[in-house]
Amino acid sequence: MPHPFELEFELALPADPEQVWEAIATGPGIDSWFMGRNEVDPRVGGAASMETGGHRETSTVTAYEPGKRFATRTEPSGDGRFMAFEYLVEGRGGGSTVLRVVHSGMLGDDWADEYDALRRGWPFHLHTLHEYLAHFAGRTGVPVFAVQPTADRPADRVRAALTAALALPSDPPTGTRVRADLAGLPPLDGELVWSDEERFAVRTADGLYSFLHPAGVVLLFHHLFPEPGPAAPEAPATPAAPETAWQHWLSALVASVS
Repeated sequence: MPHPFELEFELALPADPEQVWEAIATGPGIDSWFMGRNEVDPRVGGAASMETGGHRETSTVTAYEPGKRFATRTEPSGDGRFMAFEYLVEGRGGGSTVLRVVHSGMLGDDWADEYDALRRGWPFHLHTLHEYLAHFAGRTGVPVFAVQPTADRPADRVRAALTAALALPSDPPTGTRVRADLAGLPPLDGELVWSDEERFAVRTADGLYSFLHPAGVVLLFHHLFPEPGPAAPEAPATPAAPETAWQHWLSALVASVS
């Protein structure tokens, strides 16, 4: 039977309320730090959607107060499951903002595992939001997603292959310098800004690169920030080329694990 839940987080962000609002309540803003490709119809009753790996989830905007409050809610499924998100924005002195996030709803029969994954995932995503606003404010990120099941490959060997590919020690601390040559991709040159038992995040001059390896799968959630210029006046309309390259790299990485 469905199980109710609620998670609440609060963090200070190095941006003014208008910048934070753009990041949490517009499609391009959400693309720049969260998951997938997003669209938002900016009105109460409008649709908000997220597409990740061919899966599209749609919700309804239930609150839209520019610079203050944004909320969405999915329709209940046949078993009563739904997700609701609320973002509360409060400006502070010195051009900073406090953001409060409430994620609530109903989970399914395996609610304990789902709840634990959400509880552990949100701090990571909010850290990515902070990194975006601190280092790439005013730029629009191009989301890149790749996924590869690891089947029966041992989890410790999958992690070892990933850390080796990134030229990292087995348990790297944040702040570690990352210099990795990746087959078929530009070199990764940056700083490790998140590290735990199932994910890494690297910030470079042109992007935020996230590598997740929960049980049974490896996922990549990257956000690329190409510099505008004569050859690229705007961010690419689609991340098809880099996404394909990263998917090939990830598939080869998992295939190399025995």
